[in-house]
Amino acid sequence: MANVIHADNLTLAYDKGNNEIIQNANFSIKRGEFVFITGPSGSGKSTLLKALYGHMRPAKGSLMVGGLDISTISKPKLQELRTHMGIIFQDYKLVNEWTVAKNVVLPLMIAGYSVDVQHTQAQRLLRHVKLGEYGDRYPLELSGGEQQRVGVARALAKNPLVILADEPTGNLDDYSSNVIWDLMENACSQLETTILVVTHKIPTVFSLPYRHFIIENKGVYEVH
Repeated sequence: MANVIHADNLTLAYDKGNNEIIQNANFSIKRGEFVFITGPSGSGKSTLLKALYGHMRPAKGSLMVGGLDISTISKPKLQELRTHMGIIFQDYKLVNEWTVAKNVVLPLMIAGYSVDVQHTQAQRLLRHVKLGEYGDRYPLELSGGEQQRVGVARALAKNPLVILADEPTGNLDDYSSNVIWDLMENACSQLETTILVVTHKIPTVFSLPYRHFIIENKGVYEVH
């Protein structure tokens, strides 16, 4: 099975390379794998997600995502790559002035899908995340756990190749957290979506096989 993500001597740094966050990292992740990334605060977990999404370029080495080199990727190619990625943020990043349904289909709106496709997909995804009756509501009318489920639905809107999640359950109660984990497990197992999750704590109840990377002392190490 081909690698969806491959890092070769990857170094990530701020301040034009003088402040190295991750140094000489080597790892590969295949399609359909579920990966947890842990490590101390400030170790570079979120920095790695930014690099995978193309928000920052490697200072040294290479980072391949979906067969494209983030070091040299053009802006149009990066925008195209991002259409195959879903992002789940800890603070939801919903547009409060838009309905829940419109928030879910934002990736489809950007990609120019028809209103009919958007409507159908919004209904399907909201049922999937157990919010089928909430499409006409607004984010601030929902609990934190419900808002995060909207965020998961949005991340799944285009059946992405990769989902990147940054502390997706960090602010949620146990029930909401379990719903989020179930949704991501289903995406991984049923759609073969590759999922990378930055988290401070791997859930104790998790049915899928997974890989675990720790970032510490500027290194990326796999736990076996």
